[in-house]
Amino acid sequence: MGIPVKLEAFEGPLDLLLHLIEKNKVDIYDIPIVLITEQYLEYVSQMDAKDMNIMSEFLVMAATLVRIKSKMLLPKDESEEEEEEDPRQELVERLLEYKMYKYASFELKDRQYDAARVFFKEPSIPEEIQNYKEEIDYEELLSDVTLSKLQEIFDSVMQKQVDKIDPIRSKFGEIEKEEINIEDQMLFVEEYAMLHGSFSFRKLLEHGTGKSYVIVTFLSVLEMMKTGMLSISQDKLFDDIQITYRPKGGKS
Repeated sequence: MGIPVKLEAFEGPLDLLLHLIEKNKVDIYDIPIVLITEQYLEYVSQMDAKDMNIMSEFLVMAATLVRIKSKMLLPKDESEEEEEEDPRQELVERLLEYKMYKYASFELKDRQYDAARVFFKEPSIPEEIQNYKEEIDYEELLSDVTLSKLQEIFDSVMQKQVDKIDPIRSKFGEIEKEEINIEDQMLFVEEYAMLHGSFSFRKLLEHGTGKSYVIVTFLSVLEMMKTGMLSISQDKLFDDIQITYRPKGGKS
């Protein structure tokens, strides 16, 4: 079907391709190359061929699309062990790069528009006013200041410094890194499970502290569930998790 578009609406073949992708609402990472190629070729056939410099760019891209289309239509060689590279990969990368620069240009254009509305005014304050400095009579200013008032001011300043100190974080010592890994924790959980048979996840967490311990312990239980060594159950949502040891690695 025809696509009534004009050459002036696009700055080049990549701009046209990006328009077709957005118009058809398709994933740029999974371009339906047959559909896009047909629409692209239809547009090129309606172009004014007077400016060959512009026309040549669109024709090169048309040849690229046809080549990609032919590659995708060819049957795959099942004897090849390595996975073939997607013929569209290079085109997708070029489109993503173009899209990034295109939207960056929009941002720069908006900033240019905002900057055009900013005006700079040279300072026009008279030199007499600009260099004016008010004379201060320090004796009059400090006439009613006594040692007791100075002490109050000093105490107030020191109190403000104390108030800035976080009463909780300031007492923290050095943070020690918790040395725990999933392999060692799986051995511990296995020994604990063999000893207790059935137990709760909350009970298991009583043997360590910290967020890292909880995460590593939970991951260890999940890994041991995959092998069938453990099975878990939970009566209700948010209830404690019950863990059961399965010595033969049977399925839960």
